[in-house]
Amino acid sequence: MHAALYVSKTGLAAQDMKLTTVANNLANASTTGFKRDRAVFEDLLYQIQRQPGAQNTEETQLPSGLQLGTGVRVVGTQKEFTSGSLQITSQSLDLAIDGRGFFQILQPDGNIAYTRDGQFHLNADGEFVNASGLLLQPAITVPQGVQNVSIGTDGTVSATIAGDPAPQVLGNIQLVDFVNPAGMQAGGGNLFFETASSGDPIVGTPGENGMGMTKQGMLENSNVDIVEEMVSMITTQRAYEMNSKVVSTADQMLQFVTQNL
Repeated sequence: MHAALYVSKTGLAAQDMKLTTVANNLANASTTGFKRDRAVFEDLLYQIQRQPGAQNTEETQLPSGLQLGTGVRVVGTQKEFTSGSLQITSQSLDLAIDGRGFFQILQPDGNIAYTRDGQFHLNADGEFVNASGLLLQPAITVPQGVQNVSIGTDGTVSATIAGDPAPQVLGNIQLVDFVNPAGMQAGGGNLFFETASSGDPIVGTPGENGMGMTKQGMLENSNVDIVEEMVSMITTQRAYEMNSKVVSTADQMLQFVTQNL
């Protein structure tokens, strides 16, 4: 069979996976703290029919050789941890990270997950939890009778209690950073998990040693650029069409051979 059929087949599969990545980005354009993905391509093995630099004669060498590629594949997807825009919500428990860092979320199995989604709530015990009811770490509990909660740019959580004009410090929010955030595993629910590629978590105080600052009453929007994704979708569609055209052309060539020879 014609080799172009198999080469274009890999192109169709790769562009299909890229379109899935673009679709996921667009679907999460309004997800708080979402980080867009991009597909990473690589070419496949080459059939070396004439080795570059091989001796053509005793005194001459091949300048380029003859190398036939066998196609392409998506080798991975990479998260882009550029900052999203900050949206003012005026909700006292909404937090955004202005800069690097992640909030720590305690999983039911005792492990720690990490997120950029700072849309927190209070549970029945007055503890900070995310939308799924998972506890923020270090744990912060708001006692009864609190009139307002204030969170500083350094993560200090304080509150004014009825009958006591002096604010009381309830705890401190700590952030975590990684040497390679793109190496973290996305777990859904706006959560990420540590892997061997991400490196060990580095715990720090907001605003210190390169950590971002916490901004109360704000949320970080998704970093998905709608226009960029639309352009990417168009180029993906055109690349898919060109690969399908190769399949059609190879088919016509084979048809000509079978009908005329």
